[in-house]
Amino acid sequence: MKASELREKDVAGVEREVAGLLKAHFGLRMQKGAQQLNDHTQLGKTRRLIARARTILQEKKRQAQEAAK
Repeated sequence: MKASELREKDVAGVEREVAGLLKAHFGLRMQKGAQQLNDHTQLGKTRRLIARARTILQEKKRQAQEAAK
């Protein structure tokens, strides 16, 4: 998912996206542990997506706090 797509979502939507990405990353780690993962680059890609989504989530929360002041 691109950053522009994440920025279009509200805070709850981005939080759901982060939760889904964390579950996907956990599944990939379990596949790696069971030696069933063929494409090891998926782990890094998923980790970067999680970081991107968390960054945008923090930006949205900061904007909401500033708007409340």
